Amino acid sequence: MDPRISRTTLRVRGYHLDGYGHVNNTRYLEFLEEGRWAYFDEHSDLSAPLQQAGIALVAVNINIDYCAAAVAGDDLEIRSRLSAIGTRSGKMIQEIHRLGDDTLISQATLTFVLLDMRSNQPQPIDGPLRDKLLSLVLE
Repeated sequence: MDPRISRTTLRVRGYHLDGYGHVNNTRYLEFLEEGRWAYFDEHSDLSAPLQQAGIALVAVNINIDYCAAAVAGDDLEIRSRLSAIGTRSGKMIQEIHRLGDDTLISQATLTFVLLDMRSNQPQPIDGPLRDKLLSLVLE
């Protein structure tokens, strides 16, 4: 497996469902966020320096395509990877697949910026941090 792709799993529970018996569309945002947390847990050499510097990676846009329904009892895998790094923002691609048959349930593109938590201002993506982020990009 490619170490640039983070994989985390979760089971769909009854409280994830809407009145139609499938995962409510807003829950996918939570699933994707769980995938991003797992990504940065796996890349602590990236997240630890950001935290120490008071820099947060902040979502500024997310586009989600819903491809198939997930229902209670489904085991899902969230796959997360960096797909592009610019000088002011980056992109992450995330996919949710049903384990077993690998059905694509949802896919998303997230745009992020780096935010200085003290000044509440976006920061350029440069220097050693940029080099590290670029090493993780998988287009």
